[in-house]
Amino acid sequence: MNCTDKEGQKFLGTVYLVGAGPGDPGLMTLKGKGLLACADVVIYDALVSPAILAMINPEAEKINAGKRRGRHSLLQEETTQLLIEKAQEHAIVVRLKGGDPFIFGRGGEEMSELVEAGIPTEVVPGITSGIAAAAYAGIPLTHRLYSSSVTFVTGHEASGKYKPHVNWQAIAQGSETIVIYMGIHNLPYIVEQLTLAGLSLDTPIGLVRWGTRPEQEELIGQLGTIVNQVETTGFSAPAIAIIGAVVTMHGVLSGCRPVST
Repeated sequence: MNCTDKEGQKFLGTVYLVGAGPGDPGLMTLKGKGLLACADVVIYDALVSPAILAMINPEAEKINAGKRRGRHSLLQEETTQLLIEKAQEHAIVVRLKGGDPFIFGRGGEEMSELVEAGIPTEVVPGITSGIAAAAYAGIPLTHRLYSSSVTFVTGHEASGKYKPHVNWQAIAQGSETIVIYMGIHNLPYIVEQLTLAGLSLDTPIGLVRWGTRPEQEELIGQLGTIVNQVETTGFSAPAIAIIGAVVTMHGVLSGCRPVST
């Protein structure tokens, strides 16, 4: 539909950047769920769970803009242009992103481009997987005995192709808990950089795949063993990595995992 005011003049709809959370529908915010229920268009990412997609207004137009390694439904520029076009045709356009839009979700990029284009835009935060997946695995990111600092970092860097932007040495020396997003593919490189920066090979590491979903699984090891464990078990993305002494709590707390709704 075209949105018009009382004088018949065209006006713009609003684009809502909504965080879908990590997958468990019970972790979706009430505000985000309400927007999905009345949306005219929903443009969603690949990692949004089927249970979250089921919350979308049945009459809404649904567009998959997901990006997985080597498989892009839409290029980033195409996604932003599509949001602009849909806001010129509909009142409520939802850009549904896994986790939180502003935590490694390109939400800041999309929102700034929408604002530059004069599109009314709002962000609805979501629970990021780095927090939720760790919690569901029984790994508290802080603990008075083990860690008083946490660093969230992307592992989605291709070594040898360009100068890395992540200062792994500073991270290794400056944080007691390290949470790495999208790092499974580059795990050998990341482990190498962290150990070169001074982390011991026996530093605990936990990998959590499909965090908060019924199919969640964990792989627990040490920096010196985890690459071989991944190769042996076939453990694959999407997953986060948690590095630090807090991972030892997995053995104590993993049996208290919440039930996915």
